[in-house]
Amino acid sequence: IDNLAEIDYSVNSLEVSRPYIDLDLKGIVYPAGNYTGPPYVAAPFTIPDQSDSMLYLAFSEYFFQTSSFAYYSAGAFNITVTEETCSYFNISTETFGSIIPEVAKYSVTPVMLKLMATETPLISLQQDSFTLHIQGSLEVLAVLPDSTTQSLFTMNTAANASIALNIFDQKLMGSLCLNRLQFSLAHSNVGFFEVSLLENILSYILQAEVIPTANAKLSRGFPLP
Repeated sequence: IDNLAEIDYSVNSLEVSRPYIDLDLKGIVYPAGNYTGPPYVAAPFTIPDQSDSMLYLAFSEYFFQTSSFAYYSAGAFNITVTEETCSYFNISTETFGSIIPEVAKYSVTPVMLKLMATETPLISLQQDSFTLHIQGSLEVLAVLPDSTTQSLFTMNTAANASIALNIFDQKLMGSLCLNRLQFSLAHSNVGFFEVSLLENILSYILQAEVIPTANAKLSRGFPLP
């Protein structure tokens, strides 16, 4: 797929009958170079009995869950947002200082956001799309003049996103949409503050910076067998 993950499409079984050929493929996604079996069990499923198309291709929830596990294991859900990568506005201690008095005591310096998933994201499959549930953390750090960083605070995050699926150019492609994002304060070096006051800022940064990056990667697609 890319430098992080590989797909095994080897054949499990082949059934040939007069009306159709039924080909059962393995459909497991592994972290690149690591072929240890994922901690999931594939549940059997059947394709609805239809005959108005020449080819029917179905993907199980297991396929997408192994994809989630492979990319989580490879660190793909760990994202850093810095002043250099922030396209729409500069994030600095001044941005947060208007809400958190202790941050206002810092001289105006750039701020770095480190976002990571703390467990494998869970998949819920629907027709033509699936829902992604991500538990994670978001650490906000000040970048000091000597290029070292000082952790300001860390949030627990819970995100719910949907990915619409389509097939184009012999690839399975997706488009990510963030449905819900929740924050809670995990640790603070700048005293207690109301998390709700920061939700709009943090949500905007994630919507403006993280979602487009994820969609750029999803647009590359998964190769089909």
